[in-house]
Amino acid sequence: MQRIFISTSIPYVNSVPHIGHALEFVQADVEARALRLQNDTEVFFLSGSDENALKNAQAAEEAGVPLREWVAKHAEVFKNLLKQLNISNDDFIRTSVEERHILGAQKLWEACKKDIDKRKYVGLYCLGCEEFKTGKELINNECPEHPGKKLEEVEEENYFFRLSAYEEKINLALERGEVRILPDSRFNEIKEFLKSGLEDFSISRSVKRAKGWGVPVPNDPNQVMYVWFDALSNYINALGYAKNAKNFVGFWTQASEIIHFVGKGINRFHGVYWLGMLLSAGLKLPTIIFVHGYITANGQKISKSLGNTVDPFALIQKYGADAVRYYLLREIPTFEDGDFSEEKFIGRYNADLANGLGNFAARTLTLAEKNGPIDLEKYSVEEGLQNEILKFKIRESLGIRATATHHILEDIWALISLGDKYANDRKPWETKDPRAILGLLAILSAVARWLKPFLPATAEKIEASVIWSKDGVLVKKIPPLFPRI
Repeated sequence: MQRIFISTSIPYVNSVPHIGHALEFVQADVEARALRLQNDTEVFFLSGSDENALKNAQAAEEAGVPLREWVAKHAEVFKNLLKQLNISNDDFIRTSVEERHILGAQKLWEACKKDIDKRKYVGLYCLGCEEFKTGKELINNECPEHPGKKLEEVEEENYFFRLSAYEEKINLALERGEVRILPDSRFNEIKEFLKSGLEDFSISRSVKRAKGWGVPVPNDPNQVMYVWFDALSNYINALGYAKNAKNFVGFWTQASEIIHFVGKGINRFHGVYWLGMLLSAGLKLPTIIFVHGYITANGQKISKSLGNTVDPFALIQKYGADAVRYYLLREIPTFEDGDFSEEKFIGRYNADLANGLGNFAARTLTLAEKNGPIDLEKYSVEEGLQNEILKFKIRESLGIRATATHHILEDIWALISLGDKYANDRKPWETKDPRAILGLLAILSAVARWLKPFLPATAEKIEASVIWSKDGVLVKKIPPLFPRI
């Protein structure tokens, strides 16, 4: 058995989820579901919430809600989004209250202790990134990720991690392909960052500045861990790093692959900082860092100030989880920025789901039900059609990471188009030819099989409606999969 660990990044719980969170959850879920379909593969799929950030404390303070209550409430909202999107995660870790995380973060600190020292520091702090910024990272004295937001000048004494000591080892890991960053543009981004030389980075805050919130630094009651040191450790902590648990050994130390799904804004934290920390602690490095882009709304950056946030819960309630999953996977380029508008959503829904998949499924199932069970001892799928269906396995066998998901969906919809053409050519509603009807059912079943990672509920409905047995093929008609809007 190969064991594979997959994670999403853990979002801050200073606010409710947006459509960008949904994109990452769905992309990671497709990978997990696709890998689970392989008989020799075991998957551990993790998500969670980043609860120790200063921005969480400030949001709770502004809302007049106790901090612990605030993060607990918002963590539940994120958990609910995972459920609503039909995400198949095996675990969800909360970083503020779970002992496995606190003990694990402290164990990692101790493991990196030789590379940690205390220093006085003056710097510009970006609350949005939860990071001190150097001059070379700024554009017009602003953080490029959070333009228009004033940087806070902070002077304090805290702990630093000697990242500079691992510059050569990080470079080697990337050059040798031990750690792959997808796509190439994000890999090149990290390589360029490394060329400028690595600087040590702050990994703690004073208890006062952190408002008394965070994972305590071992043996220093006046300091708590800086968000990235504690947050990144969630991946190993969920597996039981603190106690060297069975899952940690199986899905990290001895894992065949370790895959992180992250947004482009935190590529550097995973592709540089996290690698340095793991090297310092003598732990295995991730094998793949899968970096996606951002979603805009009607061509504009999504922000609360512009009032153009897109509520994923509202979309799911209105159109269904699989329709939302489909739009995110088909319309948003897998590795690049993409745009959302309800007009585009409805267009894609009607064209691909209602008129495409939905119509093909309805006409095939209606026809098959009217003509009754098909005896497989008397009839078989035409050899030429069977070969056409098998051709679509080529892309599937490459694995989900070998190509962008929207290209794989294009292939699946090409198979649906093949079904429509086959039906129009054979006209089984006139001929009543069982062999032609069987061909359509074979195409529909293949579509359902390959749709499982992408639209799991839809695939399940189709498979439940076409029952293959040694005695024949029986069809149960189902309500329309995607009623036209």
